Amino acid sequence: MRSVRRCSRTGCTNPAVATLTFVYADSTAVVGPLATSSEPHSYDLCERHALRLTAPRGWDVVRHDGEFAEPQPSADDLTALAEAVREAGRVDRPVDSALTAPAAVHGRRAHLRVLPTPRED
Repeated sequence: MRSVRRCSRTGCTNPAVATLTFVYADSTAVVGPLATSSEPHSYDLCERHALRLTAPRGWDVVRHDGEFAEPQPSADDLTALAEAVREAGRVDRPVDSALTAPAAVHGRRAHLRVLPTPRED
C-alpha cells in the first residue's frame, strides 16, 4: 500500500507531488513527477517547493512541463489495505512464535519481546 509521502523540505507538511534528483556529472537538478517509490538519494517536494526550486550558481534546473498532481490511490492500494485490515482483525490468526520468544541480536539477547495478553476468567 502506498502511504501519503510528504514534502522533504524542513517544516513543510504538504503532500509530495514531485521528485527532485541530481545529476552531479552534468551539474543538473531534475524536478519531475513524483517517483513511484521513495529513493534515498532523491527528495520529494510539494508543488510550491517544486515550482520555486533554484539551483546553485553554475547548475541547471530541468523542470517537468505541466502540472504536478497528487497521486491517486489505485485499486491495488485499496485492496492491499483491505487485506491488511482483514488479516489484523482475524481472531483465529496464528501467533508467530518468533514474536513471543526471546531473540538473539548480534550475539546478545534482545531487550524487548512481545508477551501474550493475560486472559481474564
